[in-house]
Amino acid sequence: MKCNAYHVFFRSLANSLKIEIITYLKNKPASVTELTKKLNVEQSKLSHALSSLKHCHIVEVKKQGKSRIYSLNKKTILPILEILDKHIKTFCKGGCSSKK
Repeated sequence: MKCNAYHVFFRSLANSLKIEIITYLKNKPASVTELTKKLNVEQSKLSHALSSLKHCHIVEVKKQGKSRIYSLNKKTILPILEILDKHIKTFCKGGCSSKK
């Protein structure tokens, strides 16, 4: 089976914890410790999710002393989120729904 880049990219986002991480990092960079506290999640789960997001370059990491500071990829992910926000504002006026 041929690798589908869209599948890999969207699969890396198809998880509520990863969406929470992205939503938090949209506002400001954060360390694993800060994310663990703010998202109320075990460090091992958080680290696994961050590893997956890092693999697709959705998040970037910089060492700052003993800490690692995570942020969203400014070149591609932040612009994608801005487009999604516009789409939601324009076409999803009824809020989140699973109606078909």
